[in-house]
Amino acid sequence: MKLILLGPPGAGKGTQAERICGHFGIPGISTGNMLRDAVASGSELGRQVDSVMQSGALVSDELIVALVLERIQMPDCRTGYLWDGFPRTLGQAEAVREARIEIDVVLELQVPDSEIVQRMSGRRVHAASGRTYHIEHAPPAREGLDDVTGEPLIQRDDDQAEVVLERLEVYRRQTAPLIDYYRERVQHYIQIDGTGSPDELSEVIIERLQGVVEQS
Repeated sequence: MKLILLGPPGAGKGTQAERICGHFGIPGISTGNMLRDAVASGSELGRQVDSVMQSGALVSDELIVALVLERIQMPDCRTGYLWDGFPRTLGQAEAVREARIEIDVVLELQVPDSEIVQRMSGRRVHAASGRTYHIEHAPPAREGLDDVTGEPLIQRDDDQAEVVLERLEVYRRQTAPLIDYYRERVQHYIQIDGTGSPDELSEVIIERLQGVVEQS
């Protein structure tokens, strides 16, 4: 199964991607991890990525696509893979099509903006360890303090409400057009209400994807 996971920032794609990959035994490929791995590998593409990132510039669509196409040639991708955060633009999607890569399923998590803002603006983080809390859904034992160390928690800059709204606008402008693009081009386009609990959402997603597998 070759699967693309779409959804706005804060929709829970990372959690669901991990569970999908674990259930179906396929690798999850995210552009962020892939860029870091490419640099660490010291390959020709990795050196190009490192040069661009060191300069502070954005990695081009051409380079991102080249990395993805290289990654899916690895042995662990023989039975399928999940793309999380790729394609991000119509240009990247077109490049995939031109490379004759066939996608079986596109899964879109739908979460209202108000829910996204509430989820992300309520997050608090212990900077040193990365432990994450939520002021409503998973608060620390003592308000504003890490449960383990007692040190102050912080709100990351990109979790502030105004920044979240800006990120949602970028998503609508750059990535949301992929919804119409893939709805017309893949056999299985699945939309899931992403407002439930992670466990409830996983159950629904696995059931829908299992149905696709059984049909193929």
